[in-house]
Amino acid sequence: MNETLDDIVICGRLGKTPELKYSKNKQIPMCFLDVAENKQDEGSTIWHRVIVWGEQAEFCHARLKTGVEFFVQGQKQRRSYVDKEGQSREVEEIKARLIGLPKGL
Repeated sequence: MNETLDDIVICGRLGKTPELKYSKNKQIPMCFLDVAENKQDEGSTIWHRVIVWGEQAEFCHARLKTGVEFFVQGQKQRRSYVDKEGQSREVEEIKARLIGLPKGL
């Protein structure tokens, strides 16, 4: 089950090297990003799981490195699935529409 929650824009840093995979049916590239967003007013860090599709995914995989600062515009979504052990899981992630990178990257 997929549930769209909100449109969102976040600015943060990449937590680890992007992970590139391909969809099973259509072989469309998709890239998974873990983004750390600092909330200065709260003094905390919020981690977001971001999914980027298509050519933008291949670009992110080829060019983004751990620690790079960028922004993501997309939709926050919640989905559920059953894991390998048969347990029901729910994840919240951002389906990216636009990725903004610093100059020179």
